[in-house]
Amino acid sequence: METANEKFRVALLSVCAAVGLVVFKGVVGFATGSLGILSEALHSALDLVAAAITCFAVKFSDRPADKEHNFGHGKMENLSALIEAVLLLITCAWIIFEAVSRLLSGRTHISIGFWSFAVVIVSIIVDMTRSRSLMKVAKKHKSQALEADALHFSTDILSSCVVLVGLIFAYFGNYWADSVAALGVAVIVIWVSARLSIRAVNQLLDRAPDGLRERIAHIVRGVEGVERWHDLRVRSSGADYEIDVNIHVNSSLSIVQAHEIAEQVEHSIRVQLGGSALVNVHNEPDK
Repeated sequence: METANEKFRVALLSVCAAVGLVVFKGVVGFATGSLGILSEALHSALDLVAAAITCFAVKFSDRPADKEHNFGHGKMENLSALIEAVLLLITCAWIIFEAVSRLLSGRTHISIGFWSFAVVIVSIIVDMTRSRSLMKVAKKHKSQALEADALHFSTDILSSCVVLVGLIFAYFGNYWADSVAALGVAVIVIWVSARLSIRAVNQLLDRAPDGLRERIAHIVRGVEGVERWHDLRVRSSGADYEIDVNIHVNSSLSIVQAHEIAEQVEHSIRVQLGGSALVNVHNEPDK
């Protein structure tokens, strides 16, 4: 319960911060006509949607298994991460279209003042704070949804820096730099979206996490009494793992002794993975 509350609390704070940034960037962007700031405002608006989805996902994913969802609700976090990636790609389409249109038409003049720089600098500070707090909780509880949110906001820092450089150039009369900066933001966002979507799709399709199968195989081999093993299957569901493995034990052992070895395998896996896991071990007599 405490884990769910901590995850929900940090996700909710992220939503509140996103609301403030959307309003601040939107007002300054429309007032100055800066495409760089407007692209950041739209980026933050989708950040708000993504943060709200994450907030719902972490709350829903920690529900226990029920009659309709026998393996729990952990996949909701993976689905949330995929939705975030799609929303980011939609952002890019608009940014690229508007930036190219301005560059081709020559409509690149914008108004640069104190608030133009202030909104970007404040955005960088807020995003740094959000990204750190989200990543800390994400690693603590192995939450892909929170990790996606943290990665999302860490790219906001980079994109805001690109916009800041564009504003500096525009301040000295090179107004085209603002549109180029917006294109830079789009490239960064596309790169991050691709990474997020690939990871989310892999987990939704039950791809074994990199290196985890080999790690579990090493654990199983190290349990005394296991003669050999086969049919090891591993998948992740949110912050949890689901593991199936068949082990062979000496055929002269009693049912109780064979069961104790299976329990030792389950215990060793859970302890060394450092988190909750659903482990199913099937015993077979070794011939």
